Amino acid sequence: MITRKKIIYPVNEALRRYLRLYQREKKLPVTYTQLRDFLETIPVIDARGKDTLWESVLYPHEQQNEIHNGLKKIYAMLKAGGDEKVQRHLYIERIDFCTFGNTHPFRIKIVNSYNDVHDYFYVKIADASRVYGLELEHILSPNQLNYLVHENTLVEEHIAGIPGDVFLPLYSERPEFNPKRIGKEFVKFNERCFVRLLGDMRAYNFVFDITPDFDDFQFRIRAIDFDQQFFEGSLKIYLPQYFKENYPYVDMALKHFNKDVMMQYQQEERALIARRIKEERHRLRDLRDILVADEISTSEKIKQLGFELAEYYEDNAFERCTSMGELIDRSLKRVLVTTHVKQSNM
Repeated sequence: MITRKKIIYPVNEALRRYLRLYQREKKLPVTYTQLRDFLETIPVIDARGKDTLWESVLYPHEQQNEIHNGLKKIYAMLKAGGDEKVQRHLYIERIDFCTFGNTHPFRIKIVNSYNDVHDYFYVKIADASRVYGLELEHILSPNQLNYLVHENTLVEEHIAGIPGDVFLPLYSERPEFNPKRIGKEFVKFNERCFVRLLGDMRAYNFVFDITPDFDDFQFRIRAIDFDQQFFEGSLKIYLPQYFKENYPYVDMALKHFNKDVMMQYQQEERALIARRIKEERHRLRDLRDILVADEISTSEKIKQLGFELAEYYEDNAFERCTSMGELIDRSLKRVLVTTHVKQSNM
C-alpha cells in the first residue's frame, strides 16, 4: 500500500550546496507561495467534457503582470540559460492548479506569439524526495532533465509523451506499433525503476516517447512523477509490474518473451546503468554523501525495505542499512559488481 499523504521533506542545507554546485539552485522571480495567492479558480475540462481535476487560476489585476513576467523569466532560465531575449515573443496563456497529489503543482502554459507553438512547465513545493528523484533520473536514466530549486519552490520542465494509461486504449493496438518493442521497453523500465528505487510508477505516472525508425518505431518510457523516490517500505512499490494499472503491459511482455529473453533485457538495462554510474561517479558520490545522512523516510519503512531487499537479493548487507541513502547506495553497488562479474565471465 502507498501512503495516501506522503510526508513532504524539506531541502536541507547540504542538499542545497549540492544543487548550487551543479547549477540547480537559482534565485527565482516568482515563488510557489506567490502563485498560491490567487483570487478564484475555473475548472479545466478536457475535450471530452471530463473534469481534469486541474483548475485555471485568476489573480488580481495588479499582480497578474508581475507574475506573468516572472514566469517568462523562469522559462528563459529553464530553457535558454536565462537569456531574456527569448521572452519578448512569449506570453502566459494559462496557469492551472492541481487539486490532488502531494505537492499541489501549478502547470504553466506558455505560448510563442510568432507561431502559436506552446510549451508547459511546472511550479511545485520543493520536496527533497522529488529533488532526489529528479537528480537520479538525470544521472542514471537515458533522459536529461531540466529543473531549478529556490527556497521552497521547485520548477520542472514538461516531459512530453503519451501517458501510459492513454497509450493503452488509443495506441497499443495500432498495426504499425510492434507489441514486442513495447513489451521490451516495459521490462527495461521496470528494471530502471527497481535499481534506483523509484516508486509508484502506475500507468498515469509515466509517458511513452515514440520515435520513428527507418524500419520500425522505437519506444521509450519516461517517468513523470518523482514523489515516491525511496520513501515506501514495500519492495513491490518499486516494481511497476505489480500495479494493476500496468497489467496489460505485463501481459504483453509475458505473451512475447520467455524468462531468458526478459533476463537478457534486464541485464542490458543494468549494464547501461552501470556505465552511467561509472561516468558520473564523482557526482553520485557527492549526492550519496548527502543522502545517507538525510531523513527522507521513516525508520519503519527503511527497516522493511532493507529486509525485503535482503531477501530478494540474498544479500544481508541491505538489512544493516539505516537510511534510504544507504539502501540506494547498496543497490547501485550491486549493479556495478554483478555487471562486472557477468562481463568478466563472457
